[in-house]
Amino acid sequence: MNRILLYAFALMLLFVSGCNNDDTDLPGEITTYPIAGLFSLTGNWSSLGVTSKEVLSIAVKDVNTYLEDRGSLIRFSSTVYDTQLDTSLAKTHFNTAINTLQAKFIIGPQSSAEVGALLEMANSNDILLISQGSTASSLALQEDAVFRFCPGDGPEGQAISRTAYQLGKRMLITLARNDAGNLGLQSSVTSSFTALGGQIDALPPYATTQMDFTAILQELRTKIQQHVATYGNLGVGVYLASFDECTQLFNQAYNDPILSSVNWYGGDGVVLSAALLADSEAKEFAVAVSFFAPNFGLPTQEHPELSSLVSEVHTTTGIDPDAYAISVYDAVWILATTIADFPETTTNFNSLKARFYEQANRYNGLSGPVFLDVNGDRANGAFDYWGIVNEGGNFIWKVVGKSN
Repeated sequence: MNRILLYAFALMLLFVSGCNNDDTDLPGEITTYPIAGLFSLTGNWSSLGVTSKEVLSIAVKDVNTYLEDRGSLIRFSSTVYDTQLDTSLAKTHFNTAINTLQAKFIIGPQSSAEVGALLEMANSNDILLISQGSTASSLALQEDAVFRFCPGDGPEGQAISRTAYQLGKRMLITLARNDAGNLGLQSSVTSSFTALGGQIDALPPYATTQMDFTAILQELRTKIQQHVATYGNLGVGVYLASFDECTQLFNQAYNDPILSSVNWYGGDGVVLSAALLADSEAKEFAVAVSFFAPNFGLPTQEHPELSSLVSEVHTTTGIDPDAYAISVYDAVWILATTIADFPETTTNFNSLKARFYEQANRYNGLSGPVFLDVNGDRANGAFDYWGIVNEGGNFIWKVVGKSN
């Protein structure tokens, strides 16, 4: 309960500044508000989906304990649906959540493609949708129903471009999965890297169902040879914006001396991929090319109760939650304080969005200060660089650096 007590203390400022009502010892029945989680549990990027599900469950439990101790008649419940990172499934589960579950609040989905597919549905049905992983700049919209609790494509592209340039890269060959989030990352890297003085050679995007990368790798091989002749091996890098399908690509690139002669970088969608760790040849290739990718990082000054949450999630899932998953915890607490402090927000959607925005911008949570820009997207945050390392024959994901 230490985590809850600490949060209660930290949230006193929110309640004092926002609430004119004392909700202790009030007569009446308890009202429970359902929260739907739309996460990829068995498809691409399932590492984030699995940890997000567990974090959501813990957050709801902690919030309800706090509300009960406070004497509030408000409670929350959570139900999670597996989208498999599929836009059609996301739409189906969205409809189930709002029609069967009667949910007005949704955490997720985690990809920009899914969020884009649900955008108008959320707007037209007055559903508050809080994504922990969507980064596409095309979804940076004012006055919509979507809030995004992670930094967008722009900051991530700037970070990896700056790091690659500092490491001596002057030519980046880029490749992306054909979806909103990964194309957005590729576009951000293109603009950021060229602004630094670097050059970009972009391959056409590959299909979301692509599993055979033979032709793509042959084209990439040719481009590497071409650019190495000008810039040298140390001056050329490959940037890949992908999800778990990078496992197949790395597997098929394994042992190719040309493809492994330059460094590779990635996007956030592959960080902590269990699929990549499970493929012996793919992870060997990742180590050979010193592959690393940026991920929304936690503050250098960790929240004192972060370790207990990480430990609890790891015990259940076997995976340490990253900042994206941890932001789910913060989202639930901000939602809870909004409803508890301003009960009218449950029947006035515009008021709900405005109050949620205000609460978020006063909030310092486990993922750090949550400052949202005018589009309702997280405006702050640094990046950790995650790579696969071989520690005595044991391959693990590990933070190998930080953005500057």
